[in-house]
Amino acid sequence: MNDSENRQVTRDSLFLMADLRVDGLDGEYRIKVRNLSAGGMMGEGPVHVVRGAVVDVNIRNVGWVEGSVAWVQDNRFGVAFREDIDPKLARAPVGVGEDPAPRFVRNHAAHLAGSPEKLRKI
Repeated sequence: MNDSENRQVTRDSLFLMADLRVDGLDGEYRIKVRNLSAGGMMGEGPVHVVRGAVVDVNIRNVGWVEGSVAWVQDNRFGVAFREDIDPKLARAPVGVGEDPAPRFVRNHAAHLAGSPEKLRKI
């Protein structure tokens, strides 16, 4: 795919945090993901990457994705993924299907006694 074809790929502008590992560097770096598509992403952060470097990115709800750095400009860089991902997964709430809000339970005995207004004290 040439550069003009790359610009036609649908990108999803967003802002989320991700972890980045760079082949040859120790540790993980916290970066901002500025846009995301099935085939790649634009990242921003205080990590020195060079074009062609192999990287792994831990994207929320997607997991670790392998790719290579396609371009670098200041503290921003593009990553081309080795395999396509579903970028919509990154927008989904963490732990889909789980409700992180606390549940308040009615006092079952009070409810059976005809007093549904009373809540169980915790």
